[in-house]
Amino acid sequence: MSELRTEISRRRTFAIISHPDAGKTTLTEKFLLYGGAIAQAGEVKGKRARAATSDWMEIEKQRGISVTSSVLQFQHSGFCINILDTPGHQDFSEDTYRTLMAADSAVMVIDGAKGVEPQTRKLFRVCAIRHIPIFTFINKMDRETKDPLELCEEVERELGIDTYAVNWPIGSGKEFQGVYDREKQRILFFQAEERGKKVGSAEVALDDPALEDMIGAQKAAALREEVELLGAGREFDMEAVRNGTLSPVFFGSALTTFGVEPFLEEFLRMTTPPLPRVSDQGEVDVFSEDFSAFVFKIQANMNKAHRDRLAFMRICSGKFERDTEYFHVQGNKKLRLSQPQQMMAAEREIIDEAYAGDIIGVFDPGIFSIGDTVTVPGKKFKFSGIPTFEPEHFMRVSPKDTMKRKQFIKGTEQIAQEGAIQIFKLPGAGLEEVIVGVVGTLQFDVFQYRMRSEYGVELYMEGLPYEHLRVITACPCKPEDLVLCTGAALLEDFKGRLLVAFGGEWSVGFLTKHNPGLELAESLSV
Repeated sequence: MSELRTEISRRRTFAIISHPDAGKTTLTEKFLLYGGAIAQAGEVKGKRARAATSDWMEIEKQRGISVTSSVLQFQHSGFCINILDTPGHQDFSEDTYRTLMAADSAVMVIDGAKGVEPQTRKLFRVCAIRHIPIFTFINKMDRETKDPLELCEEVERELGIDTYAVNWPIGSGKEFQGVYDREKQRILFFQAEERGKKVGSAEVALDDPALEDMIGAQKAAALREEVELLGAGREFDMEAVRNGTLSPVFFGSALTTFGVEPFLEEFLRMTTPPLPRVSDQGEVDVFSEDFSAFVFKIQANMNKAHRDRLAFMRICSGKFERDTEYFHVQGNKKLRLSQPQQMMAAEREIIDEAYAGDIIGVFDPGIFSIGDTVTVPGKKFKFSGIPTFEPEHFMRVSPKDTMKRKQFIKGTEQIAQEGAIQIFKLPGAGLEEVIVGVVGTLQFDVFQYRMRSEYGVELYMEGLPYEHLRVITACPCKPEDLVLCTGAALLEDFKGRLLVAFGGEWSVGFLTKHNPGLELAESLSV
């Protein structure tokens, strides 16, 4: 097998998704722990000062939540693993959606006490649209939880996907003592060590008399009965897993590391190497000699010392080589990517090569947009676009200090290019005052925080009554002569497109009735 095929085949690129506080970032850290990437995991919340390795933005460390998608790479058991740790908060769902476009599979983390929560449903639907394999880790078994069988049934009922329990928990809360591995027919009986470190395990067969000594006669009898009941259920089907209709379920505790290592080992065995991507010229072969990639994320100021901007690319085919000439399709020009980097959250490492499945960050002087395609000269295909989400909340924003106009314009434009916010202005007006649109209101807090900390600009922010946006695709008159309903406004985005912002959905009927020939598009991606 060629080096190219060997390297690509050992890649595993997956996203971790969950409702906020289900333990997603903690699980990510434990994966890094087992991969040898870190020596001790940092709890995401708690009284101790240690912050999570995968949270790099200061506001994340302060609030104990992830509000950006972190990219983390490490080696384990011969695999090269790329983890995309997504924000769990619903206000950042479009960042999560873009990240899922770069993943080949997803790990869905569920709180064993709370079960399927609203954001879990939303993120699951995004995965289902792409038919990517979904692996379920039911977390926090070290606390009192719902009945394991009930949790599996809830996943099936709420998400419409079949489940198969790969392992089975022995107790929960203070009584949680390990898991039973159904395929290997053995019990992993965990012996906890210092929190944040790896844990050891002792193995014992289900029919071993020593089992009663380890977990007690009553629990041993209950476990044998539950395992027998599971055996009468659904058969495991790897094909169904890979087309996203069956989710393997694992139980454990990310905080105490119970069940994490067996889950990681099984996940790596079951999940696929990089999957082919669709372009406007058909499917692109992962093992093609020709390099190709698409931009799924842009992030400014990850390094305060340099005030730079990175474009994150998912490599879709071939091998990337540093200082090689490539072609930016949307920009229609050749370029050299001389400082490609791989990530460990805020930590970076300059690399000379990378393969399909890898995520790399490249310096962006302002030429890239989300969804852009980069490939070899002579090729002009484009990967399928990443949709833009319609903002649901709007604010009028201006700098408190008019002397900081340049910093204000630079900051709003750069943060908007990342896709975290969308900025608009009144047609013909400058950028001294802009209208910011977001999907979730927490994004306003992050925007305000970043403008202050990264650009030194304090903001005036005033709420606006708009709820919807439509792009004007055909206008029967001069835009300023349009008849607008109460509470509607004519706006212009940074691409120069004209849009109408308005309140209730009924306004669309008013606009088209009173402006014959006016055509509006729902998608902001047109």
